[in-house]
Amino acid sequence: MDRVRLAGLYGVDVTYRPTADTEVPVPEETIVAVLAALGVDASTHCSVKDALAAYERRESHRLLNPCTVLRAGHGTLDTVRARLPRGTRLTVATRTGEPLPAAPTAPGRYVLRATSADGRTATGDLVVAPERLPGPPERTFGFMAQLYSTLSSRSWGMGDLADLADLAAWSGRTLGAGFVQINPLHAAVPGRPTDPSPYRPSSRRFPDPVYLRVEEIPEYAYLPAESREQAADVLREAAELRDQVLLKDALIDRDAVWALKSRALELLRTVPLSPGRRAAYADFLAEQGQALDDHATWSALAELHGPDWHNWPPGLRDPRSPQVARARSELMERVDFHSWLTWLTDGQLGAAQRAARDAGMAVGVVHDLAVGVHPAGSDAWSMQDVLAAGISVGAPPDAFNSRGQDWGLPPWRPDALAATGYAPYRDLISRMLRHAGGLRMDHVMGLFRLWWVPQGRPPTEGTYVRYDAEAMLGLLALEAYEAGAVVIGEDLGTVEPGVREELADRGVLGTSVLWFERDYSGADPDRRPLPPSAWRESCLATATTHDLPSTAARLTGEHVGLRHRLGLLSRPLEAEQAEDAAEVAEWIALLGRLGLLPEGAADEEAVVKAVHRFLARTPARMIGVWLPDTVGDRRPQNLPGTSTEYPNWRLPVAGPDGRPLTLEQLAASPRLHALADEVRRALATRPTRL
Repeated sequence: MDRVRLAGLYGVDVTYRPTADTEVPVPEETIVAVLAALGVDASTHCSVKDALAAYERRESHRLLNPCTVLRAGHGTLDTVRARLPRGTRLTVATRTGEPLPAAPTAPGRYVLRATSADGRTATGDLVVAPERLPGPPERTFGFMAQLYSTLSSRSWGMGDLADLADLAAWSGRTLGAGFVQINPLHAAVPGRPTDPSPYRPSSRRFPDPVYLRVEEIPEYAYLPAESREQAADVLREAAELRDQVLLKDALIDRDAVWALKSRALELLRTVPLSPGRRAAYADFLAEQGQALDDHATWSALAELHGPDWHNWPPGLRDPRSPQVARARSELMERVDFHSWLTWLTDGQLGAAQRAARDAGMAVGVVHDLAVGVHPAGSDAWSMQDVLAAGISVGAPPDAFNSRGQDWGLPPWRPDALAATGYAPYRDLISRMLRHAGGLRMDHVMGLFRLWWVPQGRPPTEGTYVRYDAEAMLGLLALEAYEAGAVVIGEDLGTVEPGVREELADRGVLGTSVLWFERDYSGADPDRRPLPPSAWRESCLATATTHDLPSTAARLTGEHVGLRHRLGLLSRPLEAEQAEDAAEVAEWIALLGRLGLLPEGAADEEAVVKAVHRFLARTPARMIGVWLPDTVGDRRPQNLPGTSTEYPNWRLPVAGPDGRPLTLEQLAASPRLHALADEVRRALATRPTRL
């Protein structure tokens, strides 16, 4: 029982529920391994006793946590006083040191100081989060796109940040769209081949320069004569690469794109910055500080020693070692090169959001935050003190996957985060919102708990580790409040009771996908599709996502055939097809009963329109239109359960015939315009606040 108590103190669950009526004990070996990753020895009875005593001793001497998070209108300092020794005095000051006569109620950052009766003192951050994020100013719709797949006739074989700016400017001005939601643009782990998944990045804190539009870098216009011919050669090769994707059905080749852009950027590097640009770059370096220095240093070292820092010479595996300091000095030019790339990319990210807001978008660009980072990458190297070694994030077994999931991503250590006052987490959220009108958080349930899988064990032998959700949510809310951004949580799948309600109470929108919205309350044993009025208001409503079949593929059943060809079905093909057809028929019948699908209009495009009219009839605050759905694309961008079997994350947006379409062709598509008109008209028939 002592080990169970110790696990509870560190937020480690000793049982889990794959279903509401089933409780499964966590293997003792898993509990020991997870506690070890938290710096706690629970391997023997004596070590458990010692760990309990150390915990109690530490807590008894602590006056303040490094960061205290309150919620405006809810928490007071009384909750802090309750755990302090009798006679302890609390005072609050602004960040500049001005004392406050009472506990602050306005959202913001303050300084909390405690003085005990025996003269001990402690100082910590006090964060007051807004009571609730307001969400978008009005109900709105927007496009959801994988940026790499949305390439124009000017990009170099994959979509880039200039394409993002164009997509936002065009859809905002012409169609009245309120946002563009895109895939994570996090820096990828270099190498050939590069992992194409945007959800396994090297760094979540910094963007990937592969998304740069080289010609829009100001220095491009000032290339010296001797470099212009070389640049022209690169442009010709870029055009050939683009034509291979658009005209010859080649896959998007990120490595080839980056090889060309690297050559061009090396040429641009020789162009001196103007005084104003030099000053702006210096300011950027000063603002980004140690984090950017670490990322650029890792990037330079990876060029020499390979992309997995675990295989580097021992002295270089510690970012704070003398060997790394010496290498940073020796590689100063390459370190600065990678810092410069980050600055350029940051500038084009800002230009994309400005284009969105200038086009009248209520929200603008909604960036996507992956749930974790690649264990070999930049963040895992520089943030070893707050990431759990020997642990991977995943998902437990459930009714849909009896083997569970292991995503290969090291999780935050909740104890280490708290000890730093959540500084790495706060910094990450702030950076993500730097040029964003909104933030989508992949697997938002991770703010509450994550499934930890010890290295070498199957996902079935993991356990949940809990986080301080009050602090995590409060810090997220304050950053979003100050940035004027909306937050969307990806809360699909198994969600702990109360999580969706807590997110909604905080103003964090959930994610509702049409095909999953059925009556699971128990009142309807057939679990029929939910009518629009039964949908939640606090959500982004959509027909599909990057991990699911397109709407056209769903309606035609083509996604079942694809999974069958790849050996992904667990039942006979005929049974899967019959069940899928029955589900689609239920939805089409509901669309007909609601008058959203004209009688006899059963062709695919008519049903796609009806599906989106349905979404607009729900009370959802945001309606997301999957960009491939607007032109009848059949292919999923990612097919879970595959790696080399399917070209995940490498497909351009295409029409029903599979032929790739440029951004210019999308903008001119009658089918796209007709669908957008339907959504806009449907939204106009409902009040903006429900």
